Amino acid sequence: MSKYIVIFITTATEKQAKRIADTLLTQKKAACVSILPRVHSLFWWKSNIDSADEALLVVKTESRLLEATVKLVRKLHSYDVPEIIALPIIGGNEEYLEWISESLKKK
Repeated sequence: MSKYIVIFITTATEKQAKRIADTLLTQKKAACVSILPRVHSLFWWKSNIDSADEALLVVKTESRLLEATVKLVRKLHSYDVPEIIALPIIGGNEEYLEWISESLKKK
């Protein structure tokens, strides 16, 4: 398993995205959260194709924090079934990856 991951989370509003991002950063679950304030999503819901304008969070963190992050986001999220999906980071700028680890250390 990769040490580093990116988690995608969609929210109903930019306000909710900012609240979740702030909580993830404050609780050291994320080193960085980028918010894309407007994405248009199309999806299956209750046997129908639906759509929504949403905000998208891109969370950079370590895989060891995934379970705790999912639990925390589920408590804060307004959706019945929030999108919280994690992808491994297979490589990149080593200095940036080291910065992720340094940022997540509790002081």
